[in-house]
Amino acid sequence: MAEFTLVIGNRNYSSWSLRAWLALAATGVDYDEIVIPLRQANTTENILRHSPSGKVPALRHGETVIWDSLAIAEYLAEHVPDAGLWPSGIEARAVARAVSAEMHAGFVALRRNMPMNIRAGAAKTAPELDDDVRSDVNRIEAIWRDCRQRFGGDGELLFGGFTIADAMYAPMASRFRTFGIALEDTGQAYLEAVLGHPLMVEWTNAARNETWIIPEFELNSD
Repeated sequence: MAEFTLVIGNRNYSSWSLRAWLALAATGVDYDEIVIPLRQANTTENILRHSPSGKVPALRHGETVIWDSLAIAEYLAEHVPDAGLWPSGIEARAVARAVSAEMHAGFVALRRNMPMNIRAGAAKTAPELDDDVRSDVNRIEAIWRDCRQRFGGDGELLFGGFTIADAMYAPMASRFRTFGIALEDTGQAYLEAVLGHPLMVEWTNAARNETWIIPEFELNSD
């Protein structure tokens, strides 16, 4: 039995599970994984066996249980400091925490109108975006541009190498590709880099092999 156990939902749809999984997988530690399909009759009952909130993800480490993606990432950063889950510089680390917290708390319109669906592939044409969704897209692109310009250095990700900030924004990159959102050069380059990261590729391949369907998250649902 591994030291850590992570409880997640469907890979295809569960963006918060993806964030926690990326942070855990990036540490390189051994872990066990429990997948609980979402929107099933027994989903809440099954999750409550592992998570007091009744939601995924949840991380168990010995007798300790953490049931929030950002808290899980912070916990892992403290327990596996050599993994570099936060940037080493004081300013970069503060900005990484700020943009991660902004992702954690914000972008409600985009989440509501552009659900993550990895299996859907890439759209050929972008949908019409209302003002709130467009504002969210613009803000995310501005965050990517600012972090890359100030802290990206020779790397391809927001702070050069992979950090919690990339784990937090990877689901948005997936959404942008699925919905065909046009980005400027810096944003598009970052999108390609984070979606091409080996851990993201591993998650994506597993998501495409899932057979569970949640109709309301399918792009062609009524």
